[in-house]
Amino acid sequence: MTVIAVPREVGPKDKRVAMVPANVGKLVRAGAEVQVEAGLGTGCGYADREYREAGAGLVDDRRKLLAAADIVLRIHKPAADEIGQLKNGALHISYLDPFNERDLVEALRDRQVSALSMEMIPRTTRAQKMDALSSQASLAGYVMVIQAAGQLNRILPMMMTPSGTIKPAKVFVIGAGVAGLQAIATAKRLGARVTAFDTRAVVAEQVESLGATFLKIDLGETGQTEDGYARQLTPEQLATQQQAQADEIAKSDIVITTAQVFGRKPPLLVTRDTVRGMQPGSVIVDMAAETGGNVEGSVPGEVIECDGLTIIGSGNWSGQVSRDASNMYSNNLFNLVDEYWNAGQKHFALDPDDDILSGCLITHAGEIVNPTIKAHYA
Repeated sequence: MTVIAVPREVGPKDKRVAMVPANVGKLVRAGAEVQVEAGLGTGCGYADREYREAGAGLVDDRRKLLAAADIVLRIHKPAADEIGQLKNGALHISYLDPFNERDLVEALRDRQVSALSMEMIPRTTRAQKMDALSSQASLAGYVMVIQAAGQLNRILPMMMTPSGTIKPAKVFVIGAGVAGLQAIATAKRLGARVTAFDTRAVVAEQVESLGATFLKIDLGETGQTEDGYARQLTPEQLATQQQAQADEIAKSDIVITTAQVFGRKPPLLVTRDTVRGMQPGSVIVDMAAETGGNVEGSVPGEVIECDGLTIIGSGNWSGQVSRDASNMYSNNLFNLVDEYWNAGQKHFALDPDDDILSGCLITHAGEIVNPTIKAHYA
């Protein structure tokens, strides 16, 4: 019988779990033996009793849990010292950050572990139900607006009172991917006046359908990748964008930046001079702070005061709504396992040539097999 193990996440700030009891029950009914580390769901409100009732075995010894696993499901990449605890030939599924974690990837290869990277799930119709980046980014967009509203020294909606009319707050969202679109929708629901910009002119219709104004900036040829991500701008295009955005930023109460380039440092979109041009009391949220930052002066993992403004670089955005984030990530993982589950033999049928797995399988049979990662390491 295939043993599926779910360890606790080690990071103290992340209360999410990779598997919630409902999906554990589905895996058990499919014929897997599921073992979870004791206390797995404490941070997001799932008791050990619920996992036990779903059919999981509870294991106190983390080393034994990993050593017995045929499949390991988790959120974050494994610690280096845990790779040696995995079975040779085990399947490991988590975020891996493979572009920046060469030593980790090579250690997984040397251990003969088949490692799937959740960041590398293709953005195709068939893979949509497994796309953890999108599910977590959607929650991040909501959280960023709520955090900004909590720091702002005024309300977001227009309000008519006997003392006079309060104008709606102005929110500017840079980047209209999954997180940006959710931020736009959330700010609109809270009554703000929203403007947004994205280098991909094709998303203007989506922005406007949410009731926001799309800021038009002529950057020349930009477009998007085959997976729907924004292409990296040239230095000249980036300078043009920064200058054109400065006026909009100066009159905004909240600015939210969501521009991230997968596998590379994010672009600097808001300079210190632009920050100084904002009204005192305004708020900036830098979604990319932990990977290099879109905003000059943002600090990874912190909320700071700078030039009379608040700059939020908290990070782990979806982890701040850990219950819903866990449910969504768990669904993504279950859908991935279920897609390749051989019901007769009760195991994960790993086909390196499958159109989804070929995109996210990083190591297999003692080799780095992902062509994009191989080329990146060359």
